[in-house]
Amino acid sequence: MTLRRIGSSHQPVEVMIDPGEEQPEGWGYAASLRWRLAFMRAVLVAITVGVISVASYWTVSSSLTSSVDEGLEEKASTLLERAQEPGFYENVEDEIAMLKSYNGDLRVALSPPGWEYVVGDSIALPADLPPSRGTPDSRIISGAGGERIVVMSDETGAVVVMTLQMDDIRRLVTSLGVLLLIISCAGVLISILLGFAISDASLKPLAQLQRAVETVARTDQLRPIPVVGNDELARLTVSFNEMLEALRVSRMRQSQLVADAGHELKTPLTSMRTNIELLMMASRPGSPPISEQDRHELECDVLAQMEEMSTLIGDLVDLTREEETNVLEPVHLNRVLETAVERVERRRHDVEILTHTVSWYLNGDGFSLTRALVNVLDNAVKWSPENAVVRVSMKPIDKHHVQIVVEDSGPGIPEEEREMIFERFYRAVQSRSLPGSGLGLAIVRQVVDRHAGHIEVGESDDGGTKVTLVFPGTQDPTHLSPGQPNPQ
Repeated sequence: MTLRRIGSSHQPVEVMIDPGEEQPEGWGYAASLRWRLAFMRAVLVAITVGVISVASYWTVSSSLTSSVDEGLEEKASTLLERAQEPGFYENVEDEIAMLKSYNGDLRVALSPPGWEYVVGDSIALPADLPPSRGTPDSRIISGAGGERIVVMSDETGAVVVMTLQMDDIRRLVTSLGVLLLIISCAGVLISILLGFAISDASLKPLAQLQRAVETVARTDQLRPIPVVGNDELARLTVSFNEMLEALRVSRMRQSQLVADAGHELKTPLTSMRTNIELLMMASRPGSPPISEQDRHELECDVLAQMEEMSTLIGDLVDLTREEETNVLEPVHLNRVLETAVERVERRRHDVEILTHTVSWYLNGDGFSLTRALVNVLDNAVKWSPENAVVRVSMKPIDKHHVQIVVEDSGPGIPEEEREMIFERFYRAVQSRSLPGSGLGLAIVRQVVDRHAGHIEVGESDDGGTKVTLVFPGTQDPTHLSPGQPNPQ
């Protein structure tokens, strides 16, 4: 593993890099997002303008060539029609000269029917294109000098050959190509400049988000970012604000947990320190002696306070473990309940626990579920009078939910305190004189919530406390897959 330093100059961040993992390289990853957006826009414009320019160049060039070919065919056809008029061949040279006078670059050769020579210009034809006689025909080819040649014959056997130099048209097409190239280059340059401007405007919310992140990292202040618009960046800002709020709540809960834990630990620690100091003073030479009964009471107090601190620390560890555990696997819930009942029965033998269970399975954490059920049963047993009975029933309420009800015969919980008993370190008025951390039911609530369940507290039939827990799951274990949500 190696370290790579990233981030701004104000707040660099070191990130662990696995040397076995292939890292992306190249300009696309080294350049800034602003440059990449501008470059992609320039490439897109260049491709678009290039395609349009090539298509325009080819269209204009083909249109001009086609226009020349049509003009040559029209002139050749007209000349052949004139050749069929009486007396045409008596003035054939004048007719050709008149035709050429209106077309300066035009060369014309006419071979009358039955003649062995041509009238007009001497035009060399390709060897593979002999003049056709007696059959109406028309052919257009490109000459060696770049001119266009049309060869046309009619049914009388007359053949006309016309050529036209394409120098002017080639110059026009070349000028058009240069102009299109200049326009393409200008379009790409303008697209790059506009790409930077558009990128700056588009990435402005992202820049604000970056500054906000840097501010959070630098000042540790979780201030939300103003949301502008309703686009993807706005939704990203909303998600970031939600993350900040979750972080703020988590930090507040952590601070509150530390403060509450410190307060709860301070009381037994102070009392234990006082008792230990009294025992140390009594053991010093010359100190007033204390009776064996007082010494025994001090020692019992120290042991009780140590037990209280041990219980509190264990509950804090369980609470933290519940926040970090995410592994869920198939659990046989009624067996978990039976295990919890066995543990609680060993703590108090004068209270009977009657249970009624059914077979039920769910994806969960068996250790956490056992801990939660032990806490609920332990509270029921602790508050029950001597020779009382704690009733535990388990039954399905629908196809995918099961209900566990724990009822005792104790003093019950006032209605106004039934929701507060699930808060961390909260203890009801009547229980504050008894040992306990005030975290047991908070752990139960956290376990139930993590398993997508529900818990509520009410009054039992004989005035005691009734705790109802609802868990998802199924009676058929084949419907469960490890790591997957429970059936709903």
